[in-house]
Amino acid sequence: MIFAAWVQTAVLLLVLGLVLFWPAGRWGWAQAWIFLAEIGAGSMAVSLWLARHDPALLAARLSGPVHAGQARWDRVFFALAGIWFLAWLALCGWDAGRRGGSAVPVFLQIAGGGLIGLSLFAAWLTFRVNSYAAPQVRVQADRGQTVVTSGPYRIVRHPMYAGAVLFFVGTPLLLGSWWGLLPVPVGVVGLGIRAVGEERMLRQALVGYEAYAARVRFRLVPGIW
Repeated sequence: MIFAAWVQTAVLLLVLGLVLFWPAGRWGWAQAWIFLAEIGAGSMAVSLWLARHDPALLAARLSGPVHAGQARWDRVFFALAGIWFLAWLALCGWDAGRRGGSAVPVFLQIAGGGLIGLSLFAAWLTFRVNSYAAPQVRVQADRGQTVVTSGPYRIVRHPMYAGAVLFFVGTPLLLGSWWGLLPVPVGVVGLGIRAVGEERMLRQALVGYEAYAARVRFRLVPGIW
């Protein structure tokens, strides 16, 4: 299974590399290589941890974006989110590589790399306590899914989405693209829409989620929403 995870990571890095370097028009783009190295190292480290501590979750994470028990609207969301994500990275590549109009200070590029690292850490913290963190919106009744209330779930109801917000902000900063920040609100709103849709399903299908949602008030950002 770990071999399959690393193959998936290699394919992901290849796609991300093409989407970044082709619009940039050059290979000597250090920030993009750092971005790919950070994503690759983080993904492989998490895969190794899951293979040892939660193989069932690793199998679920390797299952791809479509699943038989997945909500129909979530399949549409995945398709639109994938298009947005690739177009967003391509914009970063074009801006930083060909346009040369962005001048993101080095300290902000470093901060961007740090935010990406924090987003990966948030994903790991989520996986530590939530064995049902599949990529699709679905209730895993076959695995006896229950409400998770420990770890980062004590702070926000969707810690992986909160981590994704950090990733959205950190990526264009690391890549050196101010233009790449412009689509970020769209991505954040998309996460919010998915969180609301996911909660609607969980309230109906998962015993105890209503009480949990009443106790933990915020979805993504503590004190805001």
